[in-house]
Amino acid sequence: MGTEAPPNNFPTSDIDEKLKRQKEIDDWLPITSSRNAKWWYSAFHNVTAMVGAGVLSLPYAMSQLGWGPGVVILVLSWIITLYTLWQMVEMHEMVPGKRFDRYHELGQYAFGEKLGLWIVVPQQLIVEVGVNIVYMVTGGKSLEKFHEVVCANRHCKQLKTTYFIMIFASVHFVLSHLPNLNAISGVSLAAAVMSLSYSTIAWAASAHKGVQDGVSYGSRYHSDVGKVFGFFNALGDVAFAYAGHNVVLEIQATIPSSPEKPSKGPMWRGVVVAYIVVALCYFPVALIGYWMFGNKVDDNILISLQKPGWLIGMANIFVVIHVIGSYQIYAMPVFDMLETVLVKKLHFKPSTTLRFITRNVYVALTMFIAITFPFFGGLLGFFGGFAFAPTTYFLPCIMWLAIYKPKRFGLSWCINWICIVLGVLLMVLSPIGGLRNIIISAKTYQFYS
Repeated sequence: MGTEAPPNNFPTSDIDEKLKRQKEIDDWLPITSSRNAKWWYSAFHNVTAMVGAGVLSLPYAMSQLGWGPGVVILVLSWIITLYTLWQMVEMHEMVPGKRFDRYHELGQYAFGEKLGLWIVVPQQLIVEVGVNIVYMVTGGKSLEKFHEVVCANRHCKQLKTTYFIMIFASVHFVLSHLPNLNAISGVSLAAAVMSLSYSTIAWAASAHKGVQDGVSYGSRYHSDVGKVFGFFNALGDVAFAYAGHNVVLEIQATIPSSPEKPSKGPMWRGVVVAYIVVALCYFPVALIGYWMFGNKVDDNILISLQKPGWLIGMANIFVVIHVIGSYQIYAMPVFDMLETVLVKKLHFKPSTTLRFITRNVYVALTMFIAITFPFFGGLLGFFGGFAFAPTTYFLPCIMWLAIYKPKRFGLSWCINWICIVLGVLLMVLSPIGGLRNIIISAKTYQFYS
């Protein structure tokens, strides 16, 4: 007597319909809708994501750290973050036939479905939304500086910082409707070129200006309390400068992959090129800027450079173009999360209207927060330590240990634990300094002035 086949509770037509709908949603969502990127897309996307507001604050960070600690922390951060970025690229396709297209998907594989989501998503959102807020401030203040330079010998009407932030935000009300990362590749390429351009202007103009009279390389603070908190804030500034990890899996998701030619090959090639560019931007600006201005340097090196006016004005416009691209790179994963929840959880129909409303509301929200709290230096330190340290310095190491389980006290195990300890210290200490700077700035600040 033959055995009967178990009843099929899921008719083939229903399964096919479900798979078809899933594919339609994936083809609509920003991260998974396009997978035809080349390795050089990885290079300029990573440059755009990494270099930004942070590079201009590095001389200021050096003035809080001093020569010895400053150089050590800069170099160590470059090495550690390159290592953890390599880990992320390797883990993207660690499971045969599976791609972890989003940071939280890798977290769910490492820590479990629910725990991974709760560990990664809040931190990633804080980073990406935080960066977008800081870049709203950076873009607005750079526009304001350009306005000041252009109107130096003219009788121009002075505008509030609020208006410049709103002008900067107006661009994003348009660009935010480009559907995915590949669609903004032109914007990202222009941003990457601009980052190298204004970094070069910053250190070259500083070198041309020469060492300032009475320059001092001691701490910019007079009290011991100020020195300690300044040191903490500087750690956050450096952490903020290495933020590309939060979008690296999403960038790699745009590269085609097959068992014969996995995406990690072209992705890593792009990352190496990007990190060379990062070094060419960061180290000359940090070291030459601090060498020329010492502890009198402003929290944005371009503010310290007053002349030649046309060059400083041009550099500020380059900054604006770059942070336009950076804002979009960091906003795209947020758009993906929002649209995923709306479509998959709340069952909204994927549509242009849904995307229009969602993205406009997000841009308006980041603009409003930036207008309300435009404390550039403090924001860098606070967000740099509070959120960037975990997602950049030690969360990749924890996931690597959880998934690969290297031999205890072996080389890989030791390297990862060193990165974890340093990252945790960075996360705990740097927000303290950043928060103090925000509080000090708030004492003399008038809202929407």
